[in-house]
Amino acid sequence: MNSIHPHLTTCAAEAARVARAVSPDQLTMPSVCDAWTVRELANHLVLYSSHGLEHRALRVQLPDELVQRDFTAEADWAEQYAGRLERALTAWSVPEAWEGEVDLGFTVMPAAEIASLIVKELALHGWDLARSTGQAFSLPEATGAFVLTVVEEHAEVYRQYDGFAAPVPTAGDATAFERALATSGRDPRA
Repeated sequence: MNSIHPHLTTCAAEAARVARAVSPDQLTMPSVCDAWTVRELANHLVLYSSHGLEHRALRVQLPDELVQRDFTAEADWAEQYAGRLERALTAWSVPEAWEGEVDLGFTVMPAAEIASLIVKELALHGWDLARSTGQAFSLPEATGAFVLTVVEEHAEVYRQYDGFAAPVPTAGDATAFERALATSGRDPRA
């Protein structure tokens, strides 16, 4: 199994925990992501970090109906998300998932790079969802360090497409995950 898989598993567990604690009344609230409600943020997280993760492992494009779907309209959306994450992790648990490249429809990338970007997606948007709903989001230092590496590697490209804001200063004793958040334009102290 690839060395990225444990980070996927860790971030997926934390994102699922956060999703389960989101109350229905919080879905209409604004999120920490500009112009997104908590519902829109949750739907983005569900789509790309669970369905997207599984589809990438299987080398299948995301169908349009999934891209347009409001996952949070179902009362048990968070449990369904947790189940879908488990399916995705299972799909990535086979060695073949890590071989070759993944066609995203607009570009082709090595499988391991796709998985690392989804680790980042789980961590950053999981943190966004937690912060938007008054929860904590924590990762072990090793996973935080991995997320930081991915964020640093891709930060400038994300900024070109308004996916990341300008970096935020951090304290000298900031954890690796706090530095990853700050590098992506999120303020871990806010």
